[in-house]
Amino acid sequence: MKEEALSPDAAGRAAAHLDAALRALGVLPQGPHLTGTPERVASLWAELFSGLDPANAPDLGAFPNPSPGAGMVLAADLPFHSMCAHHLLPFFGRAHVAYLPGASIIGLGVLPRLVDHHARRPTLQEDVAAGVADDLERALAPRGVAVLLVGRHLCMEMRGSRKRARVETALWRGAFAAEATLRAEFLDAVRGRVPRRAEGAR
Repeated sequence: MKEEALSPDAAGRAAAHLDAALRALGVLPQGPHLTGTPERVASLWAELFSGLDPANAPDLGAFPNPSPGAGMVLAADLPFHSMCAHHLLPFFGRAHVAYLPGASIIGLGVLPRLVDHHARRPTLQEDVAAGVADDLERALAPRGVAVLLVGRHLCMEMRGSRKRARVETALWRGAFAAEATLRAEFLDAVRGRVPRRAEGAR
């Protein structure tokens, strides 16, 4: 995922709006450490929200599967960072993505880039999982897709209930939705209860 750079005009307009909002809230002016903060935040948000631009979507680069009917392809423990669409506070954690190949497969390095693309925007954890699954289904027509996101949400920890919680979002498509044994195999693998098949293939 490339870092997104704002045009000088867009950066200036975004910084001006942020400056006005901070002044309305009484945050500015409050000392030298806040000098330049609106400009820094505008640049940061451009990077964190780069997944909104379709041009930044990763090339899934599907190629023929040499072993049709093979078992699950799993990428586990993929870190992700995102922003809650409701309060613009971070949520972050680990993503676990698997698919059952049909006629096509992709390189394993594509899966973390795909998670990043859907996480880098104001969104919900459920929508990150759905976006990853939708793209895999469109690109590969796999026999099944499983996505599990486990995250912490600062919109829960810093406001509202002010409680820390482990938030899990599980999404099942195709054979994973139809077969409980496949779901159990996936969950056992990501939770470390069975050896991961790809461990020796790194």
